[in-house]
Amino acid sequence: MTTKHNRRAYFFLFPLFAVVAVLVLGAAVMWLWNAILPSLLGTAFISYWQAVGLLILCRLLFGNFSRGKGAPWAQHAQKKAAFREKWLHMNDEERARLREEWRKRCGKN
Repeated sequence: MTTKHNRRAYFFLFPLFAVVAVLVLGAAVMWLWNAILPSLLGTAFISYWQAVGLLILCRLLFGNFSRGKGAPWAQHAQKKAAFREKWLHMNDEERARLREEWRKRCGKN
């Protein structure tokens, strides 16, 4: 019963945590923008709510809202590790065949 109760509490606390995180990150974006960009590029200072909006806009444009996919660099690292594992288990003939296939695909003869 205790773990089920804790899961419900976390389920209801997560949206609150997400809102607090966005608000805190908005303050960090505002501070960084106002500390760096006006003197470096001559841009205008931004308000707190503009920083929060900028944070959400960047998330929409450059991030994703899908679940379970993980960060792109983590996916790349997993694929690289999987290929390395596969490469280590290949014999010399399979490696030579793979190299030849990649030479054909990359245009090197």
